[in-house]
Amino acid sequence: MVKRKHLLGLQELSKEEINTILDIARPMRDIIMRDIKKVPTLRGKTVATLFYEPSTRTRSSFELAAKFLSADTLSINVSSSSVQKGESLIDTIRTLEAMGVEIIAVRHQQSGVPKFISLNTKMSVINAGDGFHEHPTQALLDLFTIKQKLYKIEGLKVAIIGDIYHSRVARSNIWGLIKLGAEVTVCGPPSLIPVEIEKLGVRVEINLQRTLEWADVVNVLRIQKERQDAGYLTTLDEYRDWYGLTQEKLEKLKGKKLLILHPGPMNRGVEIDDYVADSPNAVVNEQVTNGVAVRMAVLYLLAGGNESGNVD
Repeated sequence: MVKRKHLLGLQELSKEEINTILDIARPMRDIIMRDIKKVPTLRGKTVATLFYEPSTRTRSSFELAAKFLSADTLSINVSSSSVQKGESLIDTIRTLEAMGVEIIAVRHQQSGVPKFISLNTKMSVINAGDGFHEHPTQALLDLFTIKQKLYKIEGLKVAIIGDIYHSRVARSNIWGLIKLGAEVTVCGPPSLIPVEIEKLGVRVEINLQRTLEWADVVNVLRIQKERQDAGYLTTLDEYRDWYGLTQEKLEKLKGKKLLILHPGPMNRGVEIDDYVADSPNAVVNEQVTNGVAVRMAVLYLLAGGNESGNVD
């Protein structure tokens, strides 16, 4: 990872590179827990966020991560930027580069845009989510959270539940989990399972209760309500009955404890109910904290930090 200029996806990272990021995230999390959440590591560096899709958690997380490392930050609001006047993506990138930005986190509705930018800029590019392709830092924070709570990833049985077809989070998690030695099952309505996804090394299951009985960890994906309008779902109530993570379904496990993750924001009462979301086994808020730590680690490494993680 210390030799890479960009973070575009977990598909291209090795097991060793993923573990390096997770290892560096530990001391970064310690910084977040301090009273004074600031180290001078990236002083003099400038980090920009360029989001063509709405975001609260990811965008804020990148900005806080940069600030905790003492970098200067620039947030581009696309809805009120020159993009609305017809400025091209490349011209926007060249403008930011000319302003002295060195690292940029990009979210775009089209798959491949961060890769395209990386081929046309001197800046380091971080993929903050591109189309249905990947969301590498979300997967990294999920991996970090699992390792933090269960002390390992190798050998664990991890289920990803919901809209696999449209989920960049699912794809990045699959790449990362398999490289670190986990078994992965994807579960959801057949209309939301990609054809031949088994070629990625995962199992496919359409029965949620069987999946829960098998799993050690479940990662519940947000159901995007526009999928119903597009014909991928019948009704949200029916989805909840079959695939929503509910108190009733967990009680059928007869005391078995599952680690429950969700990338947020949650649609309570659809893919997850209040009882489950607020239970001790759900670690959604810890994922948010860990997201800042992981993004600090990524910024640190892309800026030339070494594998010691010594940031003071």
